[in-house]
Amino acid sequence: MSYGVPAEVPASQVPVCPRHPDRVSYIRCQRCGRPACPECQQNAAVGVQCVDCFNEQRKTQPTYRTPFGGRVAPDGKPVVTITIMAVCAVAYVLQLLQPEFTRTFFYAPVLTDYQPWRLLTAAFLHSQGSPIHIAFNLYALWFLGRSLEPLFGRVRFALLYLISALGGSVGVMYLADPAVAVVGASGAVFGLFGALFVVIRQRRGELRSLLILLAVNLVLGFVVPGIAWQAHVGGLVTGAACAAVLAYTPRGKRRTAIQFAGLAGIVLVLVVAAVLWQSPVQIIPG
Repeated sequence: MSYGVPAEVPASQVPVCPRHPDRVSYIRCQRCGRPACPECQQNAAVGVQCVDCFNEQRKTQPTYRTPFGGRVAPDGKPVVTITIMAVCAVAYVLQLLQPEFTRTFFYAPVLTDYQPWRLLTAAFLHSQGSPIHIAFNLYALWFLGRSLEPLFGRVRFALLYLISALGGSVGVMYLADPAVAVVGASGAVFGLFGALFVVIRQRRGELRSLLILLAVNLVLGFVVPGIAWQAHVGGLVTGAACAAVLAYTPRGKRRTAIQFAGLAGIVLVLVVAAVLWQSPVQIIPG
């Protein structure tokens, strides 16, 4: 692209971009009137703005909040939900290709003292015996995530998911055989179910359908072998607690601080519970 100067215009009067003085531009910013080269031009609601005015305007624009205090996503897409689903899908492929991957990241309560990260990593793995396990969890995650993420905002929703996953593992720790390994996002998914229950109740909505769905899934966990109902219970209680903190914190200047302090308190309770738990089975790390 040529930035040549017309011969009839004196060089001293040629408009140049303030950021790039070697570039001529006859297009001016609609706010400050300064020339802006193509690299510095930003499309605004009315006309073109230079990059400085565009950034300044973005800073002064009001921040729109969700009903529970999170930032409204400009594109409206459930990015966190999609990301979690993608991580689970990639992890599942790695499980199929490399069996040791599952052994490295599954969770068994007896491993808590030596490899505590498994409390969270197991929530991104799934049973390799049948694709039904991951298919159900990803469908439930999409169904719940695309509704809850816009309400809570991306950061709060991500914390809700991760804390629920942690709560699910703590449920397994206290209620299941400490030597049995578990994998799956079910604990975190049930945390989202618990959050949805709190949201509907806070908004005085109809809970009957959700309660029936929850009851059916909880019963299946008890009657169908191979399902870690302990993770479902732990995740459900934890997710409901997190959502209660987010939904019932009064509006105000300190709302965000109170919400995050409440979530941190829930994490602290779960960590203390994990530390105080005593395994009836002792292992010697290799």
